[in-house]
Amino acid sequence: MSSKPDRIAAILADHRGREGPLLPILHDVQAEFGCVDAEAEALIAHDLNLSRADVHGVVSFYHDFHASADPRPEVQICRAEACKARGVEALMDTATRAAGERVRLHTVYCLGLCSAGPAARVGDRLHARLDADSLARVIENA
Repeated sequence: MSSKPDRIAAILADHRGREGPLLPILHDVQAEFGCVDAEAEALIAHDLNLSRADVHGVVSFYHDFHASADPRPEVQICRAEACKARGVEALMDTATRAAGERVRLHTVYCLGLCSAGPAARVGDRLHARLDADSLARVIENA
């Protein structure tokens, strides 16, 4: 089994020569380890000749990246203005109860389904036009 630095080096090698490789690298590291921690940030920064602050700024800006791994499934719930206008806030108590300690709820601001909110995402799957019952089912099936 390869070490974490070795696996990150392999991910970096997979993107060598690619224009604008930072985001794809970060996504691959997140998928592999469940997070982009300080060690990964340092290795990526060194390889791409960026400062650690540059890499950390990108990691901390995007909601897809986490500084530490959490093995629980994640349900992202859009709480941007369009979903608020369509009633997402009234669903949050139900969502919290359905999630309990088993599922991690993560607030995001826009999943791109503004006309079909409230919306949520589990992995790559989007869920739209949610009400309390359908959101609870999404969370329970995460």
